[in-house]
Amino acid sequence: MNLFSKQNREVLSNPLNLDNPIMVQVLGICSALAVTSQLKPAIVMGLAVTIITAFSNVIISLIRNTIPNRIRIIVQLVVVAALVTIVSQILKAVAYDVSVQLSVYVGLIITNCILMGRLEAFAMTNKPWPSFLDGIGNGLGYAMILVIVGAVREFFGRGSLLGFKLIPQSFYDAGYMDNGMMSMPAMALILLGCVIWIHRSYFYKEDKK
Repeated sequence: MNLFSKQNREVLSNPLNLDNPIMVQVLGICSALAVTSQLKPAIVMGLAVTIITAFSNVIISLIRNTIPNRIRIIVQLVVVAALVTIVSQILKAVAYDVSVQLSVYVGLIITNCILMGRLEAFAMTNKPWPSFLDGIGNGLGYAMILVIVGAVREFFGRGSLLGFKLIPQSFYDAGYMDNGMMSMPAMALILLGCVIWIHRSYFYKEDKK
């Protein structure tokens, strides 16, 4: 079996651009707005969603033929909840400050639209390896947008990236001020709208009648 056939490569790469879960499918918006005030929590959240989406896809794909149709959503939630609990505990152990910043949003991955959508739309009807690639692709597509928005908000809102000050003190001495609006969720929504607009302007054209 060709692990990286053309079809599998498309499964992995499409969510990064042409079928991005945030820019095209407009899913996972709430967490994208909530955890992007700084770059570090945005990166951690993106990685957490990527790991959970990939492995939950694999698990559901492996047991898909044994899941009764009427309880499939419950089974999916149980699998995701177990993985989210594991990731949450690991975060608390190795990056407690970030886990505090992310607050309840790690737990809310359980009901993330992207995650549940991939389980239902892809993992339930495909083999484990393509399901794994689908989870990785959608997770990275989600994380990419979080990183972009988080980097812009932290740079213009705090003058730093990952906590390291990038704007020289001489700029502040000359009158430059950090943009406090960047820490507000409303600005995250505006930035996200701009990202979606730019992406669709270049890559997405609606059918003309």
